[in-house]
Amino acid sequence: MKTHPEGRLPYYRAEGPATAPPLLLGSSLGTSTALWDEVAPELAVTHRVVRWDLPGHGRSPADLIGPGATVADLAALVLALADALGVDRFAYAGVSLGGAVGLHLAVHHPDRMAALAVICSSAHFNGSKPWEERARTVREEGLAALAENANSRWFTPGFSVPRLIEDQRTADPDAYAACCDALAAFDLRDRLASITAPTLLVAGREDPATPPAHLREIADAVPGASLTEIAGASHLAPAERPEAVLTALRGHFEGYAARGTAVRREVLGDAHVDRAQARQTPFTARFQDFISRYAWGEIWTDPTLSRRERSLVTLTALVAHGHLDELAMHVRAARRNGLTPEQIGAVLLQTAVYCGVPAANSAFAVAQRVLDELDELDGPGAPDSDEGGAPGEPGEPGQSGQSGQSGERDAATAPEQA
Repeated sequence: MKTHPEGRLPYYRAEGPATAPPLLLGSSLGTSTALWDEVAPELAVTHRVVRWDLPGHGRSPADLIGPGATVADLAALVLALADALGVDRFAYAGVSLGGAVGLHLAVHHPDRMAALAVICSSAHFNGSKPWEERARTVREEGLAALAENANSRWFTPGFSVPRLIEDQRTADPDAYAACCDALAAFDLRDRLASITAPTLLVAGREDPATPPAHLREIADAVPGASLTEIAGASHLAPAERPEAVLTALRGHFEGYAARGTAVRREVLGDAHVDRAQARQTPFTARFQDFISRYAWGEIWTDPTLSRRERSLVTLTALVAHGHLDELAMHVRAARRNGLTPEQIGAVLLQTAVYCGVPAANSAFAVAQRVLDELDELDGPGAPDSDEGGAPGEPGEPGQSGQSGQSGERDAATAPEQA
């Protein structure tokens, strides 16, 4: 995890693979990046997650904004942060004021927005007067009184997150009041129809601050938007119902997994993927999701290398590490991707030089068996026949000493992996 506590940028926490698709998370008025503590680590399995603090909240400098600030000013801070991180396009999810920032970005900077999730937020916050009054009160009296009744505004009865209550208590009053100014002036209702990013709205069914009707208004106006209501959640749904929020966000950002599953089927065959999915259990579900999103949705879809070239690289890597069970599967995949038996043989011959003769010897035995099976089935025209036996049966020159069934073909030992 990387943090950035200083400078003219808001404080941020970055976690997840540096090469994964970026996802920025914005918090609500009065809270910090801690609002996402139960959700962000799970999202970081498949995304480069960057949480940011509002000015004067958490560890962000208070003087990033001043009196009369607007949501546009906050959005400019997000873009500056993205630029500093070298991020051009990103997915974005935000709660309340953080969600309003996301709506502004989607309307005014559509080229930067890959996908949007707006959680417990609104396209307007019931006019300017209540926010002007709150800003005046906070400037005069501080935040102690608001912190005392935060539970009733943020959570359902009997639930609390003390860390978030403390965030409210310790926020900078002037910066908090400037954020109230931004909410007072915010109204994007007449621009919602221009949003083109895939948009998800998430409402807490018990939310008194931004009731489901506010999210429904956005969903009705944004082309193709969807709405999810979470039972038992008030205004800070990621803290109160993190599992439900995580499920909604994963479903919304499923494009990578759906694309990955399609490519996985094209390369490995329907039969293999169907078996892998049929054997999926709650224990292996996250691994299967990781494979679909990252290996197949990101790496195998990168146009820098063709699928034929990726097969060449994959065959070499599997031989080098002695993963002969997966090698059998990827010999079939290589044939689907257009490699001839002669080209596969040439790859394996080169591995004898760089990976060692014994490794290449075992690999040739595996490849010969697979190619013979494909010949019997009329070549790669029957791409879904990827059952096969163990690499290197006893007495063959490619005997590897591995077990007779690979983990990916034995549901009792491990999930199908690739």
